[in-house]
Amino acid sequence: MANKDYYKILGVTRDASEDEIKKAFRKLAHVHHPDKKGGNAEKFKEINEANQILSDKTKRQQFDQFGSDFAQGNHGAPGGGSPFGGGQHAGGFEFNFGNAEDLGDLFGGFGDMFGFGGGRSGGGRAKTQRGEDIAIDVELTLEESSFGVERTLKLNKLASCETCSGSGAASNSKTVGCKECGGKGQIVRMQQTILGAMQTVATCPHCHGSGKIPEKPCGTCSGTGVRKREQTITVKIPAGIHQGESIRLTGHGAAAAYGAPAGDLYIRIHVRPHKTMQRDGDNIHTEVHISYPTAVLGGIAETDSLEGRITIKIPEGIVSGEQVRLKGKGGVRHGGGRGDHFVHVTIAVPKHISRAGKKLLEQLQEELKQS
Repeated sequence: MANKDYYKILGVTRDASEDEIKKAFRKLAHVHHPDKKGGNAEKFKEINEANQILSDKTKRQQFDQFGSDFAQGNHGAPGGGSPFGGGQHAGGFEFNFGNAEDLGDLFGGFGDMFGFGGGRSGGGRAKTQRGEDIAIDVELTLEESSFGVERTLKLNKLASCETCSGSGAASNSKTVGCKECGGKGQIVRMQQTILGAMQTVATCPHCHGSGKIPEKPCGTCSGTGVRKREQTITVKIPAGIHQGESIRLTGHGAAAAYGAPAGDLYIRIHVRPHKTMQRDGDNIHTEVHISYPTAVLGGIAETDSLEGRITIKIPEGIVSGEQVRLKGKGGVRHGGGRGDHFVHVTIAVPKHISRAGKKLLEQLQEELKQS
């Protein structure tokens, strides 16, 4: 059909941005894709054609100048060829999928049928499945979370085969290019679909996408290059880490078969509650109980700290509920430096007192009245 208005087909204005065109195409493609209930193959072809033209600066400029007639051979490419060249033909219709990644997002596994799914066309190595991520829990004391600590962890996971070092090949054997896929890691075939003949790209089942196979498989791992075993890893927990935070160690998760990348290891931190100290961000809080005379006259008291038991000075005339601030004695900060340690003072009032003690307090009370 001549004189198509590709802007109208996608429902955008003539000054629409590339992003607006892309969003409009994705929205319409979801609605009209033939695999969906109520989908329309012809409409899908039409919006795809509009997208291929308007998302390409050169083609869009030619369309704005000449209209859609030039696609029939009246203008554009030398010799009357279409300036929209480079597409695949499906039943006589030129079908260029352009941005394969977008279509892969739209149609998931259906994308493999068009060559934008599990592998890369054009001679590149196919994508292989990454190993699984692993998460473990590590419990720390308050002091360890503040100053950092080194921990040795034992993991029972898929790991690189120690016999073949992950190659999958037996001793004195080597890996060679896969004859099934020609070392590309993917198999390309033509497949008939509702849209016509389409190119199918799939991961090679013989080499599992690696492009290589061992001449003689390793007897320990049966040629996969991995096996489940216990591994020991030493981890440095950084200073200043908090409850609920995680550490990610890239590539220390489960190993993947046939040379694919390993997963990641996530270490989830749990800080054990302390009997007398509480952490609030980078600050530490403790409590001390002092006698009334110490509150009046001043003195010393002991409290727990991140460095152990310490003695602090109580100033004269302190009242119950006041704090003694120990600057720079709190938790270690991620970026360096330390928070503060706040000692909360409570004046202890005895329930029972001797006659002599009571007499002294009465005398003190009289002194205070006169002062």
